Amino acid sequence: MATVKVIELIGASTQGWQQAAESALAKATQTIEDIVCLDVVGWTAEVKDGRIAEYHANVKIAFRVHD
Repeated sequence: MATVKVIELIGASTQGWQQAAESALAKATQTIEDIVCLDVVGWTAEVKDGRIAEYHANVKIAFRVHD
C-alpha cells in the first residue's frame, strides 16, 4: 500500500475558478512528482469595483511518498 501526502494550496487566476485550480496544480508539478489527486475545498474571489478581479481556488493536492 502506498503512502500519500496531502498539501493545501491556493491558486489564482483572472480568468475563472477552473484556471485558478489549474494554476495551483501547475505550480505544484514544478517541484512535486507523482501527484495522484486534486480536491477543490473552496472557491473565493477578490472583488474590486463591484466585479470579480481575481478568482481563487483552495485545493488539496495528494502525491505518493516514495522510499
